[in-house]
Amino acid sequence: MAEDVGAWFASRVPSSWFTGPPDVSADGDEILVMGTLPDVELAGGTASGGRAAARLARIDRFREETREDRIRIAREAEHHFRRKVAWGARCGDQAKVFTTLSVPVMTRLRMNERSILDTLVAGGVARSRSEALAWCVRLVGMHQADWIKGLRDALVKVDEVRSKGPLN
Repeated sequence: MAEDVGAWFASRVPSSWFTGPPDVSADGDEILVMGTLPDVELAGGTASGGRAAARLARIDRFREETREDRIRIAREAEHHFRRKVAWGARCGDQAKVFTTLSVPVMTRLRMNERSILDTLVAGGVARSRSEALAWCVRLVGMHQADWIKGLRDALVKVDEVRSKGPLN
């Protein structure tokens, strides 16, 4: 299914938008389309802060110039896939996601787990328990990326074996 979504967007996104096909990721609620823009050309000796600002400006310009077409493609995809579409772009080491869903997730936490979230809120790391939990999830994702990837790869194998089973 993920390949279908990626192929669908690759066939509809103009080839002039990005340096290659967009990276498309999806879950049950949302599809994220991220493309790479050509890097900025600046005079030699430009400070790293200036380069970062120029890259972010290129991303912002892309966002404004492609807005109508991105909305049209997103509406078509939302109808076809029954999921919301978010867009983003990267330029060099800078990246921005323009719109993305914030989906509520129900969870049950024990007192010691809630106290961690409350400490993050009291320390100003987050404004709410919800934001603190999202911060924790991002942190695990950053520091355990290889482990998470291994787990996802294993789940793909489980799905392949399950699809060949007697119940299909």
